[in-house]
Amino acid sequence: MTVLSFLGGAGTVTGSRFLVETSHSKLLVDCGLFQGFKQLRLRNWQPPVFDPARLDAVILTHAHIDHSGYLPALAKQKFTAPVICTELTRDLCEILLPDAGRIQEADTERANRQGFSRHHPAKSLFNERDALRVLRQFKTVSFDEELGLPGGASVIFRKAGHILGAAIAELMLGDRKITFSGDLGRYNCPVMCPPDSVPSTDYLVVESTYGNSVHPDEDPEYILEDVIQRTIQRDGTVIVPSFAVGRAQTLLYHLYRLRKSNRIPPVPIFLDSPMAIDASELFSRQEGGSRLTRDEAREVCATAQYIREAEASDRVVADMTPKIVLSASGMATGGRVLDYLKKYAPDPRATILFAGYQAGGTRGAHMLAGADRIKIHGGWHKVRAEVLNLHMLSAHADSNEIMRWLSGFTTPPRRTFVVHGEPEASDALRHRIQEELGWDCLVPEQGERVELK
Repeated sequence: MTVLSFLGGAGTVTGSRFLVETSHSKLLVDCGLFQGFKQLRLRNWQPPVFDPARLDAVILTHAHIDHSGYLPALAKQKFTAPVICTELTRDLCEILLPDAGRIQEADTERANRQGFSRHHPAKSLFNERDALRVLRQFKTVSFDEELGLPGGASVIFRKAGHILGAAIAELMLGDRKITFSGDLGRYNCPVMCPPDSVPSTDYLVVESTYGNSVHPDEDPEYILEDVIQRTIQRDGTVIVPSFAVGRAQTLLYHLYRLRKSNRIPPVPIFLDSPMAIDASELFSRQEGGSRLTRDEAREVCATAQYIREAEASDRVVADMTPKIVLSASGMATGGRVLDYLKKYAPDPRATILFAGYQAGGTRGAHMLAGADRIKIHGGWHKVRAEVLNLHMLSAHADSNEIMRWLSGFTTPPRRTFVVHGEPEASDALRHRIQEELGWDCLVPEQGERVELK
């Protein structure tokens, strides 16, 4: 008997965790942090419904925190099994997870020092030491190479696009196969490769982040040019809350092309995020993980001035002269971008330019919904800046692209589970799959357990 449990990424785009149990093994596919609404974030503090010490492995589709960020907390709970992923996913996690631990520690220290936490004392979910500990458990495998797992299972990773190292995971359990799409990338992304086709599977778990929408068919460079020109003409600054991995490098690609063709003013461009800088340097070194050559990637990443030290960041924040700043995090949930928002959100000359999906309950979602003030570090700050979103820069496949990927299956799965989406998005994709493909399809609920017969 095989049981698949949906412990995260069900009814929400965060906290992806899928437990596969057989009589011989317990495997967790992804181990993400819940983000966004408080009721979701509180789930991070709930003990897992499984014993972490009894897991045989975690299979990690990619490095984004909503898929990997709970690993350090799992390590605190006696998880000692291997974390299986691609080499580039491991490299990115070596950047992301310790940084997440440092942010947890810094936020906790600030909350205790300034007294704005309801918990006394405030505690961090995990710290940098926990992140470094779990990184020692990572084991890498190449794309298209089958790796044996405990209990007679095995896994093969196919390219998902999306970000460096992102994978579609094909999990073999005896005579049946469960395929997890992870986060599917775009077919026309100028930086990342498109997702690989998968011809067949017994069961499919597919993401639905944009299951109810289609990305605008617009040239992002035209929009960027217009926004930057308009903002600089009014002596304003463009602040781009950017996901450190993937989105920052795509934005630098477009800014590089705009700067090279003299389509934007020669104002300074800053990348103010140690994590995004580390990811950009990895992007510049890799070969074959994206559409760009190593030399092209280096030239793209050289577009921005890197800001690593906190003192230098403070100076850039304080300098109100026109500029373009990319800073993490992409949904404005933490990191240095919060200091920029405190300074520039009240400035009507400035533009706050988001670049992709904003989960419900995040500051990014609030600002794009028209909030006239936002809460940061316990204080309220007015929003007078222009607030926009570059939907077309999303690294996620939209509903048409997901359907295109699904059309690559030569035979229908026995059942398809639609996950990693808000309820409206997941149900819209379920409807399309049933109507257009005729497949048996289910949108599972949080905590639901399904026996795979």
